Amino acid sequence: MSYGTASGPATGGVGPAGGYDKPLPKITPLNKGFWDYARQHQLALQVCTKCGDIHFPPGPVCPKCLSDAQEWRPVSGRGRLESWVEFHRAYWPGFAASLPYRVCLVKLAEGPLLASTLVGETPEIGAPLQVVFDAVTDEVTLPKFRRAD
Repeated sequence: MSYGTASGPATGGVGPAGGYDKPLPKITPLNKGFWDYARQHQLALQVCTKCGDIHFPPGPVCPKCLSDAQEWRPVSGRGRLESWVEFHRAYWPGFAASLPYRVCLVKLAEGPLLASTLVGETPEIGAPLQVVFDAVTDEVTLPKFRRAD
């Protein structure tokens, strides 16, 4: 996914008029399905309708069979924690008030790996995770992960 940066001062992710001040994803025709589902609080992955391969990140063709017959399908939103890192430096001004924050690598139950934000308590590697959603603008809802109940 590619990202652009929203403007505004460093206020913990909130800009001057309550706008979001952290980097936002650039929504393209290729990744639009992912963000449309996220706005509905559903995690979705690209699926090849020819061979059934479930993959992420999205691509114009299936990485397994090279078919361009792709569609977005909702998935469980469950996975396992593969790795995580805690950032103590704000590489973008909008993150300053959120320090420290954690970024994680999740092995989704359906197979693909997804990088995201880890919220709540820090679980051990291999712990079960569940997606949660953060509507940061009218157009963008970010999937984040927390320890599963």
